[in-house]
Amino acid sequence: MKRLALRTGVRWKISIAIAGVSALVAVALSLVVHNSARVSMLDNAREVQLERLLFAQRMYDSTREPKFGMKVNDPTLPHELRAKTNEGRRATYVQENVSGVPDVWAAVPLGNGTVLSLHSKFADRSTTIMKYLDRSLIIGSVSVVFGGCALGVLIGGQLSRRLRRAAAAASRVAQGNTEERVGEAVGGIVRDETDDLARAVDALTDALNERIEAERRVTADIAHELRTPVTGLLTAAELLPPGRPTELVRDRAQAMRTLVEDVLEVARLDSASERAELQEIALGEFVERRLTLLNPEIKVQVVHESWVSTDPRRLERILGNLLANAAKHGGTPVEVTVEGRVVRVRDHGPGFPEALLREGPSRFRTGASDRAGHGHGLGLTIAAGQARVLGARLTFRNVAPAGETGRAGEGGAIAVLWLPEHAPTATGSFPMLSFPDLPDL
Repeated sequence: MKRLALRTGVRWKISIAIAGVSALVAVALSLVVHNSARVSMLDNAREVQLERLLFAQRMYDSTREPKFGMKVNDPTLPHELRAKTNEGRRATYVQENVSGVPDVWAAVPLGNGTVLSLHSKFADRSTTIMKYLDRSLIIGSVSVVFGGCALGVLIGGQLSRRLRRAAAAASRVAQGNTEERVGEAVGGIVRDETDDLARAVDALTDALNERIEAERRVTADIAHELRTPVTGLLTAAELLPPGRPTELVRDRAQAMRTLVEDVLEVARLDSASERAELQEIALGEFVERRLTLLNPEIKVQVVHESWVSTDPRRLERILGNLLANAAKHGGTPVEVTVEGRVVRVRDHGPGFPEALLREGPSRFRTGASDRAGHGHGLGLTIAAGQARVLGARLTFRNVAPAGETGRAGEGGAIAVLWLPEHAPTATGSFPMLSFPDLPDL
């Protein structure tokens, strides 16, 4: 079961992280500032309240009359404050209310159990200051969060651009552009982990190129060294007396010679030294004429004629290999359709193996048992290599969906050759063409 994955960019991940940290810091600092300011104002209010009470006490001592809101033995005096006065201590107390505005109390004992007390609401001016302070803290916190988001977008955007450049360069390397270097594509003045990644990818590319080149040279050398003895073997086989054993020897020697030639061709294609010799041809007429010579029984349908600039020899090689593959592993009839710059070759056999559809042609792999048993698996590899020289694209698919064989006459494999609109130059330097994802009709 496929798991649901949420794709997000590095830019937004960094922005969210910075915004979250900024919000936490802003809230924590706001709470600290708010509590510190409130405690300071309440302490100041308690001191003022006590000074007022002491002044009112002196008035009471002289007149014996409570003034300025002072009360004697107030029954609403808080228990905490009464306990302090019972100990003979003067004290202040802040009583919280549901309304949010606290009462500030002050009390002083006079002796004989008499307690003078004074209480009033927290000053309106102080309440207003706290409201302004809270509003400023909220505005400041929101500003910090938005500023953190902007900073995250800026930092994350720079990192994201560098990573996208690295990914694009790595994709071009995967497409065969071995001269591409990820480190040069990333660029930039600031050095970070992206440069370490780029250097690692470049080192990996160089190592793979060296290994591929070494394997190509070994393959080419072996095939080249085998060519002379195989040619001698064929010459010797021609001198044998007629008979069934002679036919078997000639057949196997010819198969070995074909294999050696195919291996040499694969080595040349892998070296990227092959160049197309371009000619303007009518694609439909060319395909119909050449395939009729190869096999008159093949049905060629030209839906739409088109003039293309390509190498006729290489194009004929591609079509010949596709037809040979269809004849060996597919089923009759084999149909060829030409529509503009697109050539389709279809057989009515069991279809291409799943490994070929996933990974493309691979040398010395002939596929599953239902399509295997003959050949060396180089035909489609050579066809794909020749297509790259032409700047074309060769795709493979089955008529029936994966896991289904299809009804009688409805199965089969389809190879589609997409010739480019702009052919490669004589030097072999052509842009990597971006073909649209068109359906294989």
